[in-house]
Amino acid sequence: MNGQQNADELPRRQFVTLSGAMGAAVLLTGAGSMGSTAAAAGGPVPGGPVPGGTPPESCPTPPPGSGQSPCPPAQLQSVCGRPTDNDPLWRDVRYCTQGTPPPPPQPKPECLKVTPNYVVLHGKPENQHNYLMVPSCRITGIECPFLLSAGVENYWNDAWQNARSGGSVPVRYADIGLGINSQSARRLNQLHIHMAGIRSRTQRRLQELETMGRVTANPAQWGSSAFQVSIEGAPGSGDRTYRALRLPNLDQNLFALVNRYVVMPAGLDMADQTLIVVPKMTSAGFAGTFYVLSSDNSLHDGTSTCDHLLVYS
Repeated sequence: MNGQQNADELPRRQFVTLSGAMGAAVLLTGAGSMGSTAAAAGGPVPGGPVPGGTPPESCPTPPPGSGQSPCPPAQLQSVCGRPTDNDPLWRDVRYCTQGTPPPPPQPKPECLKVTPNYVVLHGKPENQHNYLMVPSCRITGIECPFLLSAGVENYWNDAWQNARSGGSVPVRYADIGLGINSQSARRLNQLHIHMAGIRSRTQRRLQELETMGRVTANPAQWGSSAFQVSIEGAPGSGDRTYRALRLPNLDQNLFALVNRYVVMPAGLDMADQTLIVVPKMTSAGFAGTFYVLSSDNSLHDGTSTCDHLLVYS
């Protein structure tokens, strides 16, 4: 989603410092402490009791015994957001997880799926190939250092498991793309991964680039200029440059990968990155691997948004 720039730009040194503090906090709180962390911060506990009643029927409470991942500790709220923030998408999450209606004139969202760790909502415009996977934790976006931690929920794999054919909220489009915008390119300041369509020519182009040896299978080479590729975007928007990586699965933390192998070596900021995941498809269906693209405005013809490749309408 394109829109206003968040005024709080996070310098790289501050990001690294906060990342270290975050790591220590995670060790103290423990991997299973999301409920106590959120409660200490005064925010909602995903899957917890709803003050004054039960969640609406359209937003079921997660099943008993479901595991919950930790949320950012209180000391990272200046970067990752506070549970009391008034972001519209965060209000939607609170409605789905806590039953707290958003204030007028914001309508109540349709909670397509609710789990202890994330909810799935409609994107705009609403259709069968435009959805959002949104954490139940308060996380502003890609710049939150907590996303680099080992215990964080694997939101990318969650998005894929929902969007894939046979998933809970499948993206009904010939080819699927998952994407996240940079801090400056987004309009809503609650982390959200777009689950949308992607053009067939983008799928073909990625497979051509793989055949040409322009897509690396080694994350350590992701930032190399040898794997910077040009891909045509939406009609009239021209080509954009992306760094192309191929992975056998989404088991790894993609935020940590791009930070380690792209951002830090080049002295960039996580806040400026966009990430796009494209499952490789053939005539037989999903081919079992994923193309992972990163870009930012430091590249010649680079971009800070996933919107050039994803199809929402």
